[in-house]
Amino acid sequence: MPDLYPISKKILFKLDAETAHHLTLKGMNLAHSLGVLRGVTGSPGVAEGETVSVMGLTFPNKVGLAAGLDKGGTAVDAFGQLGFGHIEVGTVTPRPQPGNPAPRLFRLIEHEAIINRMGFNNPGTEGLLRNLERSTSTGRRFQGVLGINIGKNFDTPNENANDDYLKAFEAVYHRADYITANLSSPNTKGLRDLQSAETCRGLIEVLQQKREQLIDTNDGRRVPIVIKIAPDLTEEAVKALGAVFSETKIDGVITTNTTISRKSVAGHALADEAGGLSGAPLTGHSTEVLSWLRSAMDDGIPIIASGGVMSADDARAKLDAGAALVQVYTGLIYRGPALVREIAKL
Repeated sequence: MPDLYPISKKILFKLDAETAHHLTLKGMNLAHSLGVLRGVTGSPGVAEGETVSVMGLTFPNKVGLAAGLDKGGTAVDAFGQLGFGHIEVGTVTPRPQPGNPAPRLFRLIEHEAIINRMGFNNPGTEGLLRNLERSTSTGRRFQGVLGINIGKNFDTPNENANDDYLKAFEAVYHRADYITANLSSPNTKGLRDLQSAETCRGLIEVLQQKREQLIDTNDGRRVPIVIKIAPDLTEEAVKALGAVFSETKIDGVITTNTTISRKSVAGHALADEAGGLSGAPLTGHSTEVLSWLRSAMDDGIPIIASGGVMSADDARAKLDAGAALVQVYTGLIYRGPALVREIAKL
């Protein structure tokens, strides 16, 4: 059966972006439950590709789904049918929260971009775990690597942020193959302040200490800790973080989250909407940030490249710049499942 995504895209793009997002998740789950998702997408499940061993984990291919598309972990099995070698769910916070008021998701179609100010809308760690449990109970659990992305609640002051990260970390530890601490969303006030070198060091150290306790109560499982950073840091700040990551021996880093810059979309009718910009306008600078970090950080620490991966060529550029893996989000929306299979072949 041919790939029907181009037809689906035309229909979905006539709808409000957030409405289309929710309908897509529901539709994918329905198609997956009926066993027809593979035919509709033209995808064979986890796509064949070169396996990658990093962080003590084996990834069946180089391409993953970035956090944000499935915040509540409601469609892991369905997304797994699109070919991903790993899927990162979240961002999830200790307590459920509705996020920012709508409208909060916008397409800039001419630029192949999205602006979002969702604000960590999610069901909380308990809700996420319930959703993942339902997935497992079907007997068709995703066969790739599962990452869980964690953050702080919007009303938790920064001086208490580590408490939220610790609560979320402990709650999801037993279900995650790796855990990402999101310090870089622009849609939670003050969150990016946690990216200062010393503040980030403190968070990494408390998470590592908590992990030592959890290893003993989780059959010796050592879950890797990953940090996700923003593209709006200066080169000096990125390199300062690289030194911290090397000293603390963090397991991995994701570069990058969305950007607050509007230089590349100046003049667009939606350019002044608040939130993080993702997609093609982010491609080049996100790769530049990756290069800054790679040059300043221990070679043994892997980088997962996110931000503007719109084609296999974009993915190759990030791999050439020093990434071990790549993640897609906006590229999937504009290109569809074919993008996943193209990158997996690299």
